[in-house]
Amino acid sequence: MEKRKNIIFYFSDQQRWDTVNDKVTPNLMKLASEGIKFENNFTCQPVCGPARACLQTGVYATQCKCYWNGIALPKNIKPLAEYFNEAGYETAYIGKWHLASDRLPKVGVHCEKTAVPKERQGGYSYWRAADVLEFTSHGYDGYVFDGDGNKLDFKGYRADCINDFALEFLEKRNREKPFFMFVSQLEPHHQNDTNRYEGFRETVDNYSNYPIPDDLSFMKGNYEEFYPDYISAINRLDYNVGRLVQRLKDLDIYEDTVIIYTSDHGSHFKTRNLEYKRTCHESAAHTPLIISGGNFKGGKKEERLISLIDIPPTLLSIAGIDIPKSYEGIDLQKQLESGEERTHIFMQISESQCARAIRTKKYKYSVRATTAGGFVVPSSAIYFEDYLYDLEKDPNEKHNLIKDKAYKKERANLRRILIKQMTEIGEKKPIILPAPFARKI
Repeated sequence: MEKRKNIIFYFSDQQRWDTVNDKVTPNLMKLASEGIKFENNFTCQPVCGPARACLQTGVYATQCKCYWNGIALPKNIKPLAEYFNEAGYETAYIGKWHLASDRLPKVGVHCEKTAVPKERQGGYSYWRAADVLEFTSHGYDGYVFDGDGNKLDFKGYRADCINDFALEFLEKRNREKPFFMFVSQLEPHHQNDTNRYEGFRETVDNYSNYPIPDDLSFMKGNYEEFYPDYISAINRLDYNVGRLVQRLKDLDIYEDTVIIYTSDHGSHFKTRNLEYKRTCHESAAHTPLIISGGNFKGGKKEERLISLIDIPPTLLSIAGIDIPKSYEGIDLQKQLESGEERTHIFMQISESQCARAIRTKKYKYSVRATTAGGFVVPSSAIYFEDYLYDLEKDPNEKHNLIKDKAYKKERANLRRILIKQMTEIGEKKPIILPAPFARKI
């Protein structure tokens, strides 16, 4: 019988797709040279908690009812880790969780700064985490908890310390079992209480002249002030990926391990709305994805469309675990073997707005509910067209074509695709009306 692969899912927070390159992330590029770098990977929900819920349940945010930050994982959906536990894997979760506390102030459990109860740890057998890591730490120093609720203080740069807990697991694990380890870093996410990105102090100045991405530079935002810290934080994540890879090699298990690196969403640096995400634009939705090990080899670049919702079935597939029929994603191993490709990415957007979007290889199309805000309702019976971009002509999304008569047929086709996607995942068939006006960007 073939030896089962260990799996490490290394997750950053708020990392744009265009930050992975030889200068900033040499260790990730080394992984890419051995595995596969997916150039067109997108989130299915551009905000922290819902994106994580999709990963742990295998379904979209409205299906698991975690459509805002601060909604705990439902008890009626079997979490990802339990499938690995049942298959004989040892499971570990390290870092930011964001799926234990309830949003309403006087209802349910609140553990944003305290230990996550055992029954809300998603089934992971080894636990070194905090529900809202940005509330228990800063760029430097903080604390997490173990599975029994004991507080574990750490000193130093947060990404280094979270990575140290991952290295600790590699030493303490049951070596008779394969393992699935989920490492959830907070970097390069901004620090909530200061609204600043916090890079690794020793390298921030190295990126003082780092080029601003074209899709940001034509708009007002805070990228000029914070981009050096942002890139420094990503460079430090890469350093820690290198440390982890070296430990796998030292333990002689590197060849037996599949490493997946991606992020929950990107960052538009307050160019598209008043914060950093919660929009369909590429800057917030387009994320890196590298998979190295097992069947993912050859140093290839893949241009196919990939969704975050495809990760849960892929993880199970790598482990040889049957994929539940409820899972919405497409196993990437199956895609690569069969040549099957997605025709579009589907996104649900909340909090800043109640919106839905699809992204094909050529177009971006988004609709928005105007009757209530994204913090009030998870879905709507009526939407208005909001954005249309021709990405082949306008990759930086400068020109909103939602009112352009020349794209009438394209809008009608994209509207049909979007409605079909929404109804297929259990949303009521909506009415989508023409845009009352065209947003400039």
